[in-house]
Amino acid sequence: MPKFNLRMWLVGLSLIALSLPVSAQKVKPLKGYPIQERVNSYKTVRLTTDTNQLTEAEKRCLFHLIKAAEQADLIFWQQAYMEKDAALKKVKDSVLKQFIEINYGPWDRLNNNAPFVEGVGEKPQGVNFYPADFDPKAVGENEAVRVLNPYTVINKVIERSAASPPPMPTNPTMGQMPKMVELFPMNPYNGLNQFAELENYGQRYQENLIRLYEHLNKAAEAIEKEDAPLAEYLRMRGLALLSDQYIDSDVKWLQLDAHLDIIVGPIENYEDKLTGRKTSYEAYVLVRDRSWGEKLKQYLVWLPKLQNELPVEKAYKPDLGPAAPEKDENGNPIEDYMPMPLNIEGFPPLIPPREPQSQLAVFDAVYYGGDCNAGSKTIAVNLPNDETIQQYWGTRRSQLKNTMKAKFDAIVMPISKEMIHKSQQKNINFDAFFNNVMFHEVAHGLGVKNLVSDPTKTVREALGADYSAIEECKADVLGLYMVTSLNEAGVLKGNLDDFYVTFVASVYRSVRFGASSAHGRANMIIFNTLIQKGCLERSSKGLKVNVGLMKIAIRELAAELLHLQGDGDRVAVTKMLTERGSIDASLELELKGIQKKKIPVDIVFEQGIKVLGLERFETK
Repeated sequence: MPKFNLRMWLVGLSLIALSLPVSAQKVKPLKGYPIQERVNSYKTVRLTTDTNQLTEAEKRCLFHLIKAAEQADLIFWQQAYMEKDAALKKVKDSVLKQFIEINYGPWDRLNNNAPFVEGVGEKPQGVNFYPADFDPKAVGENEAVRVLNPYTVINKVIERSAASPPPMPTNPTMGQMPKMVELFPMNPYNGLNQFAELENYGQRYQENLIRLYEHLNKAAEAIEKEDAPLAEYLRMRGLALLSDQYIDSDVKWLQLDAHLDIIVGPIENYEDKLTGRKTSYEAYVLVRDRSWGEKLKQYLVWLPKLQNELPVEKAYKPDLGPAAPEKDENGNPIEDYMPMPLNIEGFPPLIPPREPQSQLAVFDAVYYGGDCNAGSKTIAVNLPNDETIQQYWGTRRSQLKNTMKAKFDAIVMPISKEMIHKSQQKNINFDAFFNNVMFHEVAHGLGVKNLVSDPTKTVREALGADYSAIEECKADVLGLYMVTSLNEAGVLKGNLDDFYVTFVASVYRSVRFGASSAHGRANMIIFNTLIQKGCLERSSKGLKVNVGLMKIAIRELAAELLHLQGDGDRVAVTKMLTERGSIDASLELELKGIQKKKIPVDIVFEQGIKVLGLERFETK
């Protein structure tokens, strides 16, 4: 790929000051809020890997990947709260500063986003993706495609008559170009003449993205002789982040089998609680564990069969992967058949592969930045999220083994000793936890992505801000359903009771994330359903799991969730979240008991260049 001077290309593009949710002049802890206790509820984990197994080129590449990821982290600060330096500059209390860093702002993510700084008030549902008074109901259905685009910020909504001339660009200072914004109608049919002022991510966060791009280029230069496909992807991804065009680089990423890896960009929509559309920046820097990864390849071939056996009607479980190749008049496959480029609105005309490119992969994570590092830490990811890519190319389900093991040792095991009946504590083990988490990620690819009654509309669009909680719930439930099927077929080894009891112990872990977390709400639904179905029996000796009843309940809940998604039934979803997505008095008492035992609620990382001993690559 030809090189060019990006700084000359983008020189002078004006930066837009973020609206700050709270003045950074005086930052004081909210009186009575147990900040020290909350900080202590996170266990510090050192993120590392065996760097002796890396070549010198890989070490240099890894250095620049982390530097790139640090820029993604800074962008997330701007999306979720304000620029990091501004957020921390006036904070004198070291404990308060640490807690603000954990939460990327003054709201406690694992306590339903409760404010813990004086004067901040409630966390805005749309954070910095929207103006404070933005009303998503004012957006027309056709206009939502642009106004609620996942990669734009809405600066403000203005009113002007059709006869008014468009606003002139702001006067740039010497050496700068005008601010690049777009006015797009909110709804031309409601008579309000409202226009949304939109700004693409590539423009809004360009200062950080230029630095990110440069480090991805340097990482590519470092690794090019040893892994040319990885180098090509890194350059593609850098340009994708600047242009907000991600599909080509996502497809390229799926084709990689590199030792090093980086997941970076605006990916998940958890932070947007207003519409569930806008995506947040995050980054993982990873080192592949090939020995563990090899063990998992056998499971991918079972996915079409597992999809076909889901406990719902055919319309709610479409065939997985690309269509079968064309056949001649005798019914024989045409060997030289070449599929045509996809003709899907908004999707580039890429030629899909004949076979899916899905992967089950295992990594050591060596750096987390942005959304995945905020509050609870992600232990596995299933990407890309684009439904068309998933349908024709597949996904990569990445298990972050070192982080997963840290959570199991520090949180799941101590919880099980407190909450699970003594007769079943022997059923808690890491292999069961690992497989439950892995099949949770696999299960994201099962079920439906588009409504049964209207295939042009995605489930994500239909369910809006409630989509994430229901999708995470579906993945948990279908993951255990898949574990059951594979175990009973003799493909997945182990005692089935281990998977179920470990699953329940982990539900306690995730419920502690609270209602502000999609994973927390998902596990509240599961826990309350299991209680209502009589699958969990409370006693003075702990919670006992009735595996036989739980198998039936999981199957029924799987069908319920798949129908909700396929129907896009937002009313029924709201009812489920209201009736089963909260913590009752008994569970609250149990969670307080866990808290009294000082079992960590989650982990924080000691991570980065120094931890890995890569300081020598710093430019003097």
